[in-house]
Amino acid sequence: HVQLVESGGGSVQAGGSLNLSCVASGDTYRGVMCMGWFRQAPGKEREFVAGITANGDITTPDSVKSRFTISKDTAANTLYLQMTSLKPEDTAMYYCAVPLYDGSYSFIGYWGQGTQVTVS
Repeated sequence: HVQLVESGGGSVQAGGSLNLSCVASGDTYRGVMCMGWFRQAPGKEREFVAGITANGDITTPDSVKSRFTISKDTAANTLYLQMTSLKPEDTAMYYCAVPLYDGSYSFIGYWGQGTQVTVS
């Protein structure tokens, strides 16, 4: 079992930046595992934001690729999401996740509780 705790959300003005963190604990395989970020805005489906595989391969949708950067500190079991040039449409609850299969973000084994990002 894996526990995920996100932090770093908040309220910012358009054009601002935020850095999200997600600390994993439990059966983390010493941090060497696939992890990702998702977000869900009110009334919308949860969407994939960025992912990084166990060996560091990164996947980021074109919609945020130029503005969002995912990274991880394996030793610290921590996942990061650096967000710049934020837009009001980035407003959502952001979730950290551990997929069931390395490199596939369609099936999620564990979710964090989420951290709210609000851009005005």
